[in-house]
Amino acid sequence: MSHASDLHWVKSSFSDAGGNNCVEVAAVEQERVAIRESDSPTAFLVTTRAALGSLVRELKLGDCTPPPA
Repeated sequence: MSHASDLHWVKSSFSDAGGNNCVEVAAVEQERVAIRESDSPTAFLVTTRAALGSLVRELKLGDCTPPPA
């Protein structure tokens, strides 16, 4: 696994002009990506491309209901 500084991070097109409130993604391996908040660049989450795609689709639909406990 790479360190955050070794990855090529891409900033979301929805980030504000001042560079705040930014979500960034980076390819880690063929089927995995890393996600981080630009305010905390050393902390990041690694997931599959498919899982990230599912999350983005759900967020766009506004269906963010948590699963039952």
